[in-house]
Amino acid sequence: MTGGDEELKEAPKPRPMRADARRSEEALLEAALAVFTALGVDAPVRDIAERAGVGIGTLYRRFPQRADLIVAVFCRQVDDCADAAPLLAREHDPGEAVSRWMLRYADFLMAKRGLASALHSGDPAYHALPAYFDQRLEPALRSLIDAAAAAGQVRADIAPRELLRAVGNLCCAPASGDGAAGARRMVTLLVDGLRYGACGAGAGQRPVFSI
Repeated sequence: MTGGDEELKEAPKPRPMRADARRSEEALLEAALAVFTALGVDAPVRDIAERAGVGIGTLYRRFPQRADLIVAVFCRQVDDCADAAPLLAREHDPGEAVSRWMLRYADFLMAKRGLASALHSGDPAYHALPAYFDQRLEPALRSLIDAAAAAGQVRADIAPRELLRAVGNLCCAPASGDGAAGARRMVTLLVDGLRYGACGAGAGQRPVFSI
């Protein structure tokens, strides 16, 4: 076969994952998130397999390296957060959708703190994750902000990237010092500021939407 023929030959398509394999993967990702959050990314993988109800061999077949599992957990959480945006937009008015998504995003950041040591370790396995983070979450937030701004419920001059970074800073060091609850309160104040800037609300005036 010539080189040209090899280039024209269609690459084989990956076989679809069986239902039982998909269930095992979902269980492993959920278990890994819980274990990593509680014990850190260096926790024994056997603990993850036991929590997921699968054998250690199943875990290694799906995720040969610890980094493979960490990347999969991170991407799964990013996807869940991004996918929540259109759901919230359908179920709530634009301003409420922004506030609920921001709290959902804060919860995501707090949950991934157990992954932080790996994500900032300099390991090349994680180099693509920041870009994936931005590619999935910035458009999700932009869609909500645009709708809320058009409805006059938040400021129209908000850059999603800046807002994501601001929430990230609040979640890394909540001023109240009491973890997730403190982070959520600070995010509430941040969203209130976006609302007041749009609507001219001041002291004693009722907010347009609440968290």
